[in-house]
Amino acid sequence: MTILEIIWFVLIGVLWAGFFFLEGFDFGIGMQFALNARDQKDREALYQAIGPNWDANEVWLVTAGGATFAAFPAWYASLFSGFYLMLFIVLLSLIYRGVSFEFREHMPTVQGTQLWERLIALTSFLVPFFLGMIFTAMVSGMPIDARGNLSAGFFDYVTPFSLVGGVAVSLMSYVHGLNYTRLRIDGKLRTRALKQLEYLYPILLAGEALFAVLLFFYTDFIQTQTVWTLSILVVIVLTTVIGWLLAIKQKMEKLPFVLSGLTLVEVVVLLFVGLFPRVMVANNPLHTLNIMNTSSSTYTLKVMTIVVVTALPVTLGYQIWSFWVFRKRIVSHKVVE
Repeated sequence: MTILEIIWFVLIGVLWAGFFFLEGFDFGIGMQFALNARDQKDREALYQAIGPNWDANEVWLVTAGGATFAAFPAWYASLFSGFYLMLFIVLLSLIYRGVSFEFREHMPTVQGTQLWERLIALTSFLVPFFLGMIFTAMVSGMPIDARGNLSAGFFDYVTPFSLVGGVAVSLMSYVHGLNYTRLRIDGKLRTRALKQLEYLYPILLAGEALFAVLLFFYTDFIQTQTVWTLSILVVIVLTTVIGWLLAIKQKMEKLPFVLSGLTLVEVVVLLFVGLFPRVMVANNPLHTLNIMNTSSSTYTLKVMTIVVVTALPVTLGYQIWSFWVFRKRIVSHKVVE
């Protein structure tokens, strides 16, 4: 295992972490079209809160998939063929979510507009739910043969662990979105977001406890990465508790938003640390895919590293500038200084 292979395994984890931090609150905002908004002005305010940035945030997902294809082609082949149906649902949801943002602006009737807005809410739930299921199923062991082909049945994909993982990622995204609403929008939307957080944080903590228990039974993380796994689980719980106290007791906005995003990042870190040096866990340990037997050539990884070092600062700089430009609070469809 070379240093470049390790670097690219870490970079793919960073890309997924960046995606869930940035797109997580977009999904949370999308779900609020059905769960928090009360009228058209509320929904317009929600759209304006993420309108300038949601499509740029999705680039992190595309980049993560592309990086996996280029750096670990055998991993990409097994993952995208074995989880084809789930990833197809994710892709279809992303497509309909994107067009829904545009089509809702051009509907001649209120009913037509509301139809696309309901679709925004549904697809904003489906994407994190199925991504959560994919990641948790991937680390719990799948029927992979000696050639790296994944041929699984329904109950290989759908288990108590993968269902809890899907619900947990969706709930974390919704909490992250509510914190973003409090940060970016004034008015009744912000008030309702705080009220929802009051009862969602305890539910989230209970879900994290259940996830930790199922992690013990469905993965080997505790046996192979004992200290790291337990430490990260404790950090996830502490991050949630601190965010809860700061949001509900102290009525703070920025720190709870950052902490809810870090919770999603910490889940990604937990999964990648538990996997290392593997990339997909097989039911038969002899067929498990690891960094060494799935990576591209050293030359390919070198070229990719040069491209990333050159392009990443520009991309990050643009996104930071974009968030800074659209930093003003929103009240319904109006912006206040």
